[in-house]
Order: sequence, then C-alpha cells, then structure tokens
Amino acid sequence: MMEQQEGKGNRFSLWMLAWPIFIEQFLQFLLGAVDTLMVSRISDNAVAVVGFSNQLFNALMTLFATVASGAGIVIAQKIGSRKEEEARTVAIIAFNVTAAIGLFLSLILVVAPRQIAAMLQLPTELLPLAEVYISIVGGGMILTAMMAVLSTAIRNTGNTKGPMMTAIGMNVLHIILNYGFIFGELGLPQLGLTGVAISTVVCRLLATLVLLFIFLGSFVRKILPRDFSVFDRRLFKEILVIGWPLGVNSASWVFSQLAIFSFLSILGTTELTARTYMNTLESFCFLLGFSLALAVQIQIAHLYGAGKTKEAYSAVFRVLKVGLPLVIVNAFLLVLFGEHIMKLFTRDQDILSLCTVLLWLNLLLQPGKMVNMAIGNSLNAVGDTRYTMNISLIFMWVVATGCSYLFGVWFGFGIVAIYLSMISDEYIRGVLSYFRWRQRKCLRVKEADLQREREYEKDDACNTECTPSPAI
Repeated sequence: MMEQQEGKGNRFSLWMLAWPIFIEQFLQFLLGAVDTLMVSRISDNAVAVVGFSNQLFNALMTLFATVASGAGIVIAQKIGSRKEEEARTVAIIAFNVTAAIGLFLSLILVVAPRQIAAMLQLPTELLPLAEVYISIVGGGMILTAMMAVLSTAIRNTGNTKGPMMTAIGMNVLHIILNYGFIFGELGLPQLGLTGVAISTVVCRLLATLVLLFIFLGSFVRKILPRDFSVFDRRLFKEILVIGWPLGVNSASWVFSQLAIFSFLSILGTTELTARTYMNTLESFCFLLGFSLALAVQIQIAHLYGAGKTKEAYSAVFRVLKVGLPLVIVNAFLLVLFGEHIMKLFTRDQDILSLCTVLLWLNLLLQPGKMVNMAIGNSLNAVGDTRYTMNISLIFMWVVATGCSYLFGVWFGFGIVAIYLSMISDEYIRGVLSYFRWRQRKCLRVKEADLQREREYEKDDACNTECTPSPAI
C-alpha cells in the first residue's frame, strides 16, 4: 500500500506532470506553426482566414470549457482526498455534457459560417475562403469538445503522457495530410485551404478515438459503455460551482481576443495577418511556462484535496522562479531571430515591419502572462475561481478591449496601441492575483474544515472508548 501511495505521489510531482504537458504543447505549437507556414504557400489571405477562424473556434470552445475545466480540478481534488469512485463519475458526467454542447456548436457552424464571419467584421474579400474553412473545421467542433474533456480528465488523474503521445501522432499525421492536400502530393488532390480543413478534422477524429480508449482505463474501475448513463446531481453541481467562473473567465479572454481581432480587421488585412503570424511566434515564448502553470494547477488541486495546504501555497512560487526566466529568455531570443523566422512565412515588407515592432512589445508582454498563468491557475485549483473571473471581466474588457478600440481604432494609433493595451491588462491582473494568493483565503478555509474534521473524529473516538459495554 505504501508503494502504491508513493507511486501516486510521484505521479503528481511537478516535473512528472510538466514535461509531458510541455511536449504536448510544443507539438501543438509546432502544428500551428507548420500549419501557418504551409497555408502561407496558398496566400496571405488564407493565413488571415485561418487566424481569424481559430479565434472564433477558441471563443466557442469556452462554452464547453466550463464543464471540462471544472471537472478537471474536481477530479484532481477527489483523487487527492482518495475518492476515486467520485472522480470517475465526475469524468463521465463531464464527457456527456461537453459532447452535447460540441454537437450543438457543430450544427451552428455548418449552417451559418458566412453570416458569422460577416457579423464579426471579416473583410469582404476573405468571406468566400472563411465560409469553406469555418463550415468544415467548425463542423468538427464536437471532436474538439470531446478532445478537450478527455485530455483534461486524463491529465488530472496524473497521466500527462497519454495526451502527449496522442498529440505526437496527431501532429505527424496533420503535417503529412497538409502537405498532400496543399501541393497535390501522396496521391491526394490539390485542395488548398479546403484540404487543410479536411486534414484538421480527420486528425481530430483519430485523436479523439485514441483519447477515448485511454480515458476508459484511467480510473481504478474501468469505464464501460453502460457507465455513460451515470449522472449524479451533487457531483455535477460541484463541477459547475468551480467550472462556471472558469468558463466565464475563459470566455472573457477569448471573446475579448475575438473583439480585438475584429478591431484589427477594421485596421486592414495587413494588421490582421501580422497578428496571426505573431500569435504563432508568441506561442514559442510561454510554452514551457504554460506547461508549468498547468502542471502546478493539477498538483495544487491534488495537494488541496489531500489537505496539504502549506505545500500547495509554496508550489506556485517555485513555478514562478523557473517560469519567469524561461519566458524572458525565450522572448528575447525572438527579438534577435524573429525577423528571420518571419521571412519563412511571408515576404510582404509591410507585414515584416509591423512584426519587428511587435516582437519588442512581446518582450514586455510575456512576463505578465506568465504571472497570470501561474497564479491564476493556482487560485482556480483551490476553488477561488470567482475572483479570477471578476478581475477578468473588469480588466480584460475595460483595459485590453476598451483601450484597444479607443487608442488603436478611434484615435488611430493602430496595432501598437492594441498591444500596449493587452500588456497593461496582463500586468494589472497579475498583480491583483499575486496579492490574492498571498491572503491564502481558500487555503485558510480548507485548514479550518480539516481542523473541525479532526476534532469531530477525536470526540467520536472518545465517545466510543467511554461508552460502557452492554451487560451480558
């Protein structure tokens, strides 16, 4: 039994959680970079459509992130408190609800892709391409939903290697299919952006099947087909209590980014394309930092469930000591070599000039993002999700989005003003989250609960010992 517990503890160590997440995230970044590079061979307009569409998909994903994210934290907490059966039930409930939401979104995107793109101010000349891409990739939104909840559930059991290996296979296949469809090689027809969309959906379908197989065996008792009819109202409520603020928080960020992309569309195709290329490059900066932040969320949720509040409190500071230097170094490397990398994607001098300026601003942006990722995830892990939601609603919309429109569009300072607005938002929320974590609010509540439980058990034991035996 002791060896089993030791193995489980090692499974939830920061390093064991973080390195597979990093490899998975790096491969996802590589997928995006190669995807953008390959699509750029079609046209810069195609790149703009892919970037815009991905922002739309990310925005819609927040509708099922409420359940998936909340369930992930509850699963880690339940496993930490040795309630494996409840963790299993939470995972099943989350899968069913998330798949239903994903199916609903798929139907909407298949029916009205052009209308949605036009409503979000996509330039008219890009609408035909957007209609095709959004209808195909968006039609597979149910696969995206299932992948999200399956990966989250599997990771929060301590198995971060499963999603990593799935990502490896998905990335390799996606690159091969992209190459075939874009250039008409490997016996595949030359379909351009349509082929890229088909490639994306095929890879997600296969990845979903693999993740589902891993998911069925991720708990002490294997999940069988008949178990998918299980529903527990109390556990679903636990998911929503933690999950709905997470969903609102995530929605606030993604929809604010979508609004900012709309502002860039107003500025012009050059600005929109530059931002799409910068999204690809920026991902390089915080890959390891984000992996550490996600790993520490799982670790802290597990420690919190086990009642180890002191260890949970100090975990986030260890992550920041490692993550901040990594992010800064990566951002500085981009400043040095970013222009050369950009020339792999485009030769448009206007786009290259814009990106050169944005790379310097990125050096200022990334440390703020790292602090938000680490401390924000830690607050979420202990259930303080309403606080992160509240500051997101206020500052993302007033500072990041509002100031982006005011200074970037209204006053005409352009994309530089939009970046400065986003930077200000990251640092404000980072500082507020830091002071909130230092207060240890949720950790103190947990400590008080544990103290009451110990006192109750002590009184119960005393009563048992002091009760006279019945006369024979």
